[in-house]
Amino acid sequence: MNKFRIQFTRKAAKQLDKIPDSEAKKILSVITNLANDPRPIGCKKLKGRNGYRIRKGNYRIIYEIFESRLVIDIITIGHRRDVYR
Repeated sequence: MNKFRIQFTRKAAKQLDKIPDSEAKKILSVITNLANDPRPIGCKKLKGRNGYRIRKGNYRIIYEIFESRLVIDIITIGHRRDVYR
C-alpha cells in the first residue's frame, strides 16, 4: 500500500499551535500514523459533512481522505467540547 501525504489547513495548523506541547506530541503521532493507515481502528465517518474523525484523549482530529491523489487533509484539531461547532 502506498503512503499518503499529510496536509494541514491553515486553521488546523493554528489550532495545533494552541494545544499544550505534551498533548500536541501525542496528536502529531496519531496524524503521522494516518499516512500508513488512513482509516485506523477507532476512526469514524462523519455524518452531515465529508471526512473522518479520530480521537486522541480529549482532542479530536477531523480529516478528509483523497484516495486518487494519496493525500490526507487535516481540517480541524480541537477539544471535544467545541471541535464539531
